[in-house]
Amino acid sequence: MFDRLFHKPRVLARYRDGPLAEERRRYLVHCAEQQMARTTLREIATYTLAITKALRLAERTGELITPGEIKAVADVWAHRRSPPRSSPAVSAARRLFTRFATRWLSFLGRLQPVITVPPPYDGQVTAFADYMRQERGLSPRTIESTCRAAREFLPQLSAAGLRLDTLTIAQVDGILARQAREGNYTRVTVRGLVGRLRAFFRYAEARAWCRPGLAAALMAPRVSRDESIAVGPSWADVKRLLGATQGDRPADIRARAVLMLLAVYGLRAGEIVGLRLEDFDWEREVLTVQCGKRQRPRIYPLCREVGDAVLRYLREVRPRSARREIFLNLRAPFGPLSGSLLGCLVRPRLRALGVTLPHYGPHALRHACATHLLEQGLSLKEIGDHLGHADPETTRLYAKVDRAGLRAVGDFDLEGLL
Repeated sequence: MFDRLFHKPRVLARYRDGPLAEERRRYLVHCAEQQMARTTLREIATYTLAITKALRLAERTGELITPGEIKAVADVWAHRRSPPRSSPAVSAARRLFTRFATRWLSFLGRLQPVITVPPPYDGQVTAFADYMRQERGLSPRTIESTCRAAREFLPQLSAAGLRLDTLTIAQVDGILARQAREGNYTRVTVRGLVGRLRAFFRYAEARAWCRPGLAAALMAPRVSRDESIAVGPSWADVKRLLGATQGDRPADIRARAVLMLLAVYGLRAGEIVGLRLEDFDWEREVLTVQCGKRQRPRIYPLCREVGDAVLRYLREVRPRSARREIFLNLRAPFGPLSGSLLGCLVRPRLRALGVTLPHYGPHALRHACATHLLEQGLSLKEIGDHLGHADPETTRLYAKVDRAGLRAVGDFDLEGLL
């Protein structure tokens, strides 16, 4: 394996004759099987040898290495390798050493596992998640966001010397007010947080974990209809966005396919990352979206332009992988695209347009899609079906009053009628 990465005799001999040569070779084979690039494998080989020497792994046969020791050795190694007084270089070297060391030691089975103490009320939140999954049939994304709200709220009880079984609504309101103030939450965010916590307290009351009446007493702030809608770019800006991704770089080819699915079908971020190869029926030219909020599939006719963009990504960019998800990372290991990476794909491209938006994430393109369909004369029922809305009221929010349009109507000449 070493001779595939290094050709100079002196360099090759250093890797072949270094400590734990056979173990390092097997690790490189393992990484190569994940389709990592040759430059990445060379970097892994370099760091693996340096880590083996710095931690004296060959001399400490079978000894487990703690994360604390890795951090301490990484700090010494980074300062020795980096130019004097170069803080960014030291930080980068320390971070790389720690990352490569953690993966290398995990492969060897010599990384001391970290003993973590479960957060307060972790068992209750886990039981709540099981209830939402098994009895209510909610989507993984809804379960995850609801449990996250509970896990962020409940530890604050212990910090304040409070208990769930004696909690009062005044204490809940006080914690929520401080959480909103410190996080600079908008009223829309607070309303969503209160809704998720209300669901948890409703379940907690049924299990007698807390006093009855907490869920009903939780009050969310009033939010106007316009305030609850994420404003998106105009359709002209969407066209500019798609036009800016017509390059031949792998990142642009993947981005164009993703952006077209977001803009044309108004898909949610979770629906994009959940798309699988079998969801595209190329013979019938049909796209099936499996990952709705309640797992109800939606079937769309596959637009020619969207199909061409996805096909180009599949043929030219998508790594060879046994995974069934459509969109994968561009670098090994080739796991599925996550929601956070999807946001990183969309946000800088929207910002580059120079438009001012409250939010620049994938949901802005969903709003742009809904607004465009409304402008094209589609009914609210048709738009709701297209977007996968379970509640018609959700779609009706997109039919908000256009104040600029009303002002233009109010300015027309009455020609003496008054």
